[in-house]
Amino acid sequence: MSSISDRVRRLMEQSGLSLNDFAEQVDLDPAELSESLSGTSPFSVVDLACIADACDVSVDWLLTGAEPALAVAARTTTGEASQALDLAREYTARRSDLEKLGYPQPWRPVSSAPRAGSTYAAQGEALARAALEEVARRGHSITKGSLAELIEEIFGADVAVAQLGDGFDGLAATTQGTKLILLAATSNPARQRFTLAHELGHLLAGDNQDVHLDRDIFDTAQRKDPSEQRANAFASAFLMPEDALRGAVTARLTREDYAALACDLMVSPQTLAYRMQHLRLIDAGMGDRYKRMTASEAARLAGRNEEFARRTALAQESRLPGLLVRDTRAAYDAGKSTLRPYATLLGVDVDELRSTIEPEQDNGGVA
Repeated sequence: MSSISDRVRRLMEQSGLSLNDFAEQVDLDPAELSESLSGTSPFSVVDLACIADACDVSVDWLLTGAEPALAVAARTTTGEASQALDLAREYTARRSDLEKLGYPQPWRPVSSAPRAGSTYAAQGEALARAALEEVARRGHSITKGSLAELIEEIFGADVAVAQLGDGFDGLAATTQGTKLILLAATSNPARQRFTLAHELGHLLAGDNQDVHLDRDIFDTAQRKDPSEQRANAFASAFLMPEDALRGAVTARLTREDYAALACDLMVSPQTLAYRMQHLRLIDAGMGDRYKRMTASEAARLAGRNEEFARRTALAQESRLPGLLVRDTRAAYDAGKSTLRPYATLLGVDVDELRSTIEPEQDNGGVA
């Protein structure tokens, strides 16, 4: 297939629809579609975005005939990882389409110059300090509000949560114009939060272009990978800043104090113990005791059971990528796209959505 028209014709053939029915499916005028197929007038970017969305392909594929790396990865992987990669491919393709309509992703990385000979863990901690400085500069805190929303606002990476089953924690996906974090819904909010910070570390460090897939961020074999060491060090330092820990530690740290600190930082008692031991704020004996504390036990000791229940329920909910949703709606409002891409992204019927957001036609004042 050497041209855009060839690829659109192939999609029509696969659909089994007539030209008129295919045009209706993709929200295009049949006469204009016929002219574009014949070469009389070129397909516009909006036309291609409509066709891509309705036919589950990317605008890039329509333009070039080439599949992005994420599409290939999704096709060749099985299980929960395949499901995650399929969803990541969909989201990155949508962002690519939006970029062509004038809505690029607002990716805002931070940089930290690594010291000569520094370890990967030290690089991760330095990157976390730079990220925390940017969060503070923008007047935010990692312990206030939604961490996913903060990451979208401060760093410009999209964050999504989906029902992906067991055996999968998350992924970080990168394309030429997309930065995406996809997390699995879970009943373990502390693990999900650590995974979110871990994947942000991968994106900020520029690890594994195209896609970095984490089935288990705490897998001991995986930790041998230098990029995993850096991402875990980043997540620990980002979620549990050294200054905050040193300021919270008293001469007599009780179990209740420790439990409250874990709840304040929204991390597991075990993860906090490893971090405090690393900083030599507690000894090995105390660390071993606190590593046996469960998150629910910490919530009970700190009198935070209701808060823990809310966080657990929230971690099990799906979440659409916020920036993608915002820009898809903006493209429709600006007349650069039809309503179908927005409805498909939200998972609702396009006609029902149209009836709720488009004003009623003027009926001469008749109700």
